[in-house]
Amino acid sequence: MSSVHHRTAIVDGHEIFYREAGPADAPAIVLLHGYPTSSFMFRDLIPRLADTYHVIAPDHLGFGLSDAPLTDEFTYTFDALADLTSGLLDQLGLDRYAFYVQDYGAPIGWRLALRHPERITAVVTQNGNGYEEGFVESFWTDVWAYGANPGPDTEPAVRAALGVEAIRWQYLHGVPDPSLVSPDTWEHDVALVSREGNDEVQLALFRDYRNNRPLYPLLHEFLRTSEVPVLAVWGRNDEIFGPDGALAFARDAKDAEVHLIDGGHFLLESHLDVVTGYLRGFLGRVLG
Repeated sequence: MSSVHHRTAIVDGHEIFYREAGPADAPAIVLLHGYPTSSFMFRDLIPRLADTYHVIAPDHLGFGLSDAPLTDEFTYTFDALADLTSGLLDQLGLDRYAFYVQDYGAPIGWRLALRHPERITAVVTQNGNGYEEGFVESFWTDVWAYGANPGPDTEPAVRAALGVEAIRWQYLHGVPDPSLVSPDTWEHDVALVSREGNDEVQLALFRDYRNNRPLYPLLHEFLRTSEVPVLAVWGRNDEIFGPDGALAFARDAKDAEVHLIDGGHFLLESHLDVVTGYLRGFLGRVLG
């Protein structure tokens, strides 16, 4: 099994942690994590890809082991996180790569693709939304209200998402056998989200999330014109990004595979082998 290296790089004055594995001259795949986790979510997937692919999995600023400056030191937006990710990939010399996005990783990945469409060899989305159909109303109503009118009336509902019960729910809901999901996952995330000042970091990104939606028509145009192959492998029981969000990719991507799996939001924790099988089959077909 290939070794996984744990590295850091300085990008625009910030230390960015990333995991790297596989031959440097192999086709590259970049793994972009969601909220509230980090590259830790890919800890078991990376060795399953690294025999064939050059794998890079960064922690976004404010997450995991990357720097987490306070909100009066850094303006947290998805544009800013995409800037740092792009800077890291430039430092690493990655000018052609596939990417795997989940949750927050999706709007970061879409920005990378829209800025440099010629660099993207394939798109893998695992519960990473790119369509209005994907938003589950019962989850997103409070997020939209907070983004439109931040204040004491709307903040408590989204601040609750920072607590251990809400983070635990993200991992366990929709999973037929919750005993497959290690408590290490949510305990790891809770510890990092609970760092002093990190609540304001996360609230800033909750407020900014609505600014991802105007990018969707541009994403759809990219999918149609680039004809980049797309794999949507999705936990169909996800109560954050529903399965209609996966099916929608087939509307614009000429070469689209869509697989709905009996799992939830963090599919790698309960269905790692299934996802790996689809992923390796897809990458083998489209990257060679």
